[in-house]
Amino acid sequence: MDIQDCPVTFTMSKIGGKWKPIILFMISNGINRFGILQRNIDGISKQMLTKQLREMETDGILNRVIYAEIPPRVEYFITELGFSLMPIIKSMKKWGEEHNDSPEGEG
Repeated sequence: MDIQDCPVTFTMSKIGGKWKPIILFMISNGINRFGILQRNIDGISKQMLTKQLREMETDGILNRVIYAEIPPRVEYFITELGFSLMPIIKSMKKWGEEHNDSPEGEG
């Protein structure tokens, strides 16, 4: 099988990396404004958060809604495609809860 045809490779190209699963988890829990996301995701820079949000918007995982207010308010929402990823994100959360305190997980 060509690596480009691998379903795991495709999935990782959409939600892989350090930040995308965390961002999706936060937005799924109602934390959907840029500033709040940045404050709640330890260690992410403004530039990296912007990049990750734009990539997920381009991939159809998130929608960005701009409200015509002063100052402008921007919120992110998970699309239907994005919601189809939530079982994966929830499985990652469950696995982390089950193994976070195990000696094998330390490193």
